[in-house]
Amino acid sequence: MVNQEEHTLIHKITNLYTQISSLKTLKPSKDVDTLFTNLVLTCIPTISIDVKNLPINLQSMRANLIKLCGEAEGHLEVHFSNILSSYEHPLDHLNLFPYYSNYLKLSHLEFSILSHHFPHHVPNKIAFIGSGPLPLTSIVLASKHLPNTSFHNFDVDSEANSMAIRLVSPDSDLKNRMFFHSTDVLDVGDEMKEFDVVFLAALVGMSKEEKVRVIDHLGKFMAPGGILMVRSAHGARAFLYPVVDPCCDLNGFEVISVFHPTDEVINSIIIARKLQSSSGDQQGVLVVPNNNNNNLILPSCCKCSEIHGFNPLNHGNMVEELTVEDRDGSMIH
Repeated sequence: MVNQEEHTLIHKITNLYTQISSLKTLKPSKDVDTLFTNLVLTCIPTISIDVKNLPINLQSMRANLIKLCGEAEGHLEVHFSNILSSYEHPLDHLNLFPYYSNYLKLSHLEFSILSHHFPHHVPNKIAFIGSGPLPLTSIVLASKHLPNTSFHNFDVDSEANSMAIRLVSPDSDLKNRMFFHSTDVLDVGDEMKEFDVVFLAALVGMSKEEKVRVIDHLGKFMAPGGILMVRSAHGARAFLYPVVDPCCDLNGFEVISVFHPTDEVINSIIIARKLQSSSGDQQGVLVVPNNNNNNLILPSCCKCSEIHGFNPLNHGNMVEELTVEDRDGSMIH
């Protein structure tokens, strides 16, 4: 049963969806910027809503809204990539992008999570899937956190990669450490074994089926022990981005932790590790570390709840999702 808080949220989002879907274009403009800013502000507060339980009409609205958000985000990145590339040194002007500070926080958060769980592992090669025309995560990680790591950016859109190259090429350091591949990740096979860490952007795979297909492909071709960083969404933020269920959508991976920021950093972050290929009996299960640092082998379709955990950047009341329901229905911590 929908409570009053959820009812108010859904009413606001539905009204914004009606206005957004009636726009003639989603390219940056005063109207577009205002509507999407209001949408984000509506979805940021921590409201306990499970989008999987919404009725079919709202599920359809949410799926369409996510596509509209993705389209608008793409137009925004193209717009600012063109502006930045007009400068002699584009990377000196990244703060012109209105959400640059969010990317700084998100990248710092992801680096902190990675460093916390793998303190002695500095990645040599990172793949970022879905980098787009303004690859801010790769740029921030490469320039501020991982100065000796090479970044391979994958995007299906060759023009997006051309725009990204124009931004990076004037930088004497990054032009030698950032590489761009114009291809569908589903066409990338054994090459994925070369990467220590793979980042999967939130808008790669707009539907549940597409997202799972990409994750399954990575699970097939990533090297055993390789680290996967997946961006997801939680609560009301799931009206902005697709949700990855850490208990059902990551077969072949060991889920290390799930983080749900509650501040202006929108995306949840799942960190997982590719299972050893020799452990054939572990395919289709999750291996989740418990509080005693022992691994729990559990069914891949488990029910997760939230507990407070490692909070790398004090992002509001961030929670770390680690609790897993066992076969008998009791909670394992």
